[in-house]
Amino acid sequence: MASSIVSRDSFLRLIRRNLSTAISRHHPRPSPSPSLPEPSLLLRLSQTPHNTVVCHRNLVISSPPFRLFSSSAVPESVRDSELKSSENGGHKDGGSSSAGKSARGAPVSWLSFLLVITTGAGLIYYYEKEKKRHIEEINNASTAVKQGPSVGKAAIGGPFNLVNDEGKPVTEKDFLGKWTLIYFGFTHCPDICPDELIKLAAAIDKIKEKSGFEVVPVFISVDPERDTVEQVHDYVKEFHPRLIGLTGAAEEIKKVARAYRVYYMKTEEEGSDYLVDHSIIMYLMGPDMEFVKFYGKNNEVDALTEGVIKEIKQYRK
Repeated sequence: MASSIVSRDSFLRLIRRNLSTAISRHHPRPSPSPSLPEPSLLLRLSQTPHNTVVCHRNLVISSPPFRLFSSSAVPESVRDSELKSSENGGHKDGGSSSAGKSARGAPVSWLSFLLVITTGAGLIYYYEKEKKRHIEEINNASTAVKQGPSVGKAAIGGPFNLVNDEGKPVTEKDFLGKWTLIYFGFTHCPDICPDELIKLAAAIDKIKEKSGFEVVPVFISVDPERDTVEQVHDYVKEFHPRLIGLTGAAEEIKKVARAYRVYYMKTEEEGSDYLVDHSIIMYLMGPDMEFVKFYGKNNEVDALTEGVIKEIKQYRK
């Protein structure tokens, strides 16, 4: 009986110790002397008469989230479940917050990225499709001609009215009775046109040397705005003395380009330094100015030379 009864002072010290332990365990604070919760309870206990008997076993005070007694009196299963519940709750809130930010931010950035990619791809596709369409027109038209004009004639070529590099009017009739290699380009071309004209000039000389056939090289400008008669004259004489340069009004250039299925288009509009994108093809025309065969950029000098000689020989059979 004596062991189960405590005095008022001992009981107060026990309460303070257990409350301090509970506070420091669940809510640690930097203050060295944490304040005690529920002071009204301590006040009532301090006013208890000295002869009042208090049983320590029967005293239960509930003041969540604090416990009157140390955690050693609580079963381990209860402590573990509460600890896991607290930890899971904290992680759950944090995860949902970060997931919400990700869900809000990600779709906008991906949508912008896809929009830019789709727009750029569409523009590139349209440009390439338009260019290939003109090239395919030439390929489709030339399928009727396999090894010479006797097999069939392609819808390539036709009448034109242009001006040569000496300022004289020229039509397709001026080339009747001659074999002609025609190339379309422009004098401000930085690389492709010079390369093709060098190839054309070399092939003309080789054809004459190997077979004795004479072929007339012709350059037709697709840039009438800048390619004047003088400009064309100075340009063509840099490649071969027999190279004939032709230019003319914009409408006449458009007509001859359409007749020969030639694609050309300005690629820049600022200032006078624009370029002209165009077909890179040489057209072999027979003595009647009918289309015989075309040669693309992949034909080097030797292939071009042998190809022209073969067509001329077959035509004469």
